Amino acid sequence: MVFQTIDDKSECIGIYTNGKLYFENFPDGLSQTWKYTGSLATKQVEYAWLYTGGFTLERCCPLNLQEELRDTQKKMNAYIKSFKIAKVNLNEHCIFDLVPHDFLMQFCELKNKITAHVFETYKKPSNYEHLVEVHKLLQKIKYQKLNLSVSDSRHLMHSSLVRTKIQTLLKSYNYIDYNLFGTVTGRLTTSPDSFPILTLKKELRQIVKPHNDLFLSLDYNGAEVRTLLDLSGQPQPCEDIHEWNANNLFENPIEREECKKRFFAWLYDPTSTDIDTTVYSKEKVLDKWYEGGYISTPYGRKIEVEERKALNYLIQSTTADRVLSKAVMLDEALSDCKSFISHIVHDEIVIDYHDEDRAIVLKLKEMFEDGYAANLKAGKDYYNLSEMQL
Repeated sequence: MVFQTIDDKSECIGIYTNGKLYFENFPDGLSQTWKYTGSLATKQVEYAWLYTGGFTLERCCPLNLQEELRDTQKKMNAYIKSFKIAKVNLNEHCIFDLVPHDFLMQFCELKNKITAHVFETYKKPSNYEHLVEVHKLLQKIKYQKLNLSVSDSRHLMHSSLVRTKIQTLLKSYNYIDYNLFGTVTGRLTTSPDSFPILTLKKELRQIVKPHNDLFLSLDYNGAEVRTLLDLSGQPQPCEDIHEWNANNLFENPIEREECKKRFFAWLYDPTSTDIDTTVYSKEKVLDKWYEGGYISTPYGRKIEVEERKALNYLIQSTTADRVLSKAVMLDEALSDCKSFISHIVHDEIVIDYHDEDRAIVLKLKEMFEDGYAANLKAGKDYYNLSEMQL
């Protein structure tokens, strides 16, 4: 049975199906909807938005419904604009308490028709289950209000430009809204109305503070290099990967930073012969994962890309999906804890840590590493993170 949730917040529970709105005693057989929301979560439901790869309603709307969709969305946008003018925070109110129910029914019926069309015409992605779990986690993060504060950060107010930026962040951006389909490789982006955690200048990270005792940060040591080793079927060195490369890839050992610079220049330049090694075989990896103009990743993505960029896309996509899959696992491990995943930045997962959960920290690190070497850091804000030894 096709249905729509009325709001995407877990505390705003209401659905539409078969011409009716329900706020309790939901009918059985709910099975297909446009997008996951925290307000009604069952494993039996399939999500059309994931079938489309993140398309908007407009992009996958049948021709005979496009005019009706334009009119309906125009009216919905007018409601949203009026709420903003009235300074109504939609993160803190249920949409069905603000918008007339007859209009909600009209809009949801239209979404039902588009949803049904998607399931009739789109093929289920091979990485669908992975996308579902990641989508659910990102939706959960979306409604976790950030703890933003300039306490202990007064030194940042050294210029009017920085002060204005910080004041804007404190006033306007309290949530992180990730876009699961912001890039073709699967690396996350954030929506325009989101706190810009992925692009925030490092020194401004000081205003991001935990709700609990500390931030715990888990990130891989040389994530993309280790992904290449993994794709090549090579063992992972336990030590710092760039130190290992500096001591093993060249006739004479070189400094770590010089090695890092030369390695990445070689890695992403198909014509470079600067490094001659059997440990990292770009040709072998591409022979296995690139064919007919497409890379196929271990996480089920198939991405069209020219050969010159194929290795870059393969490594970036595989790394991104590995981190996201580990984030899902960590979130599940934390389900009965006071600690929770605060945010994800590229190959880093940041946990808002409560000290009552200290017994699980080693397990979390082991789950995240899973054969790779990882760094564990802790700090009172997102900038001041120091190495933590277990």
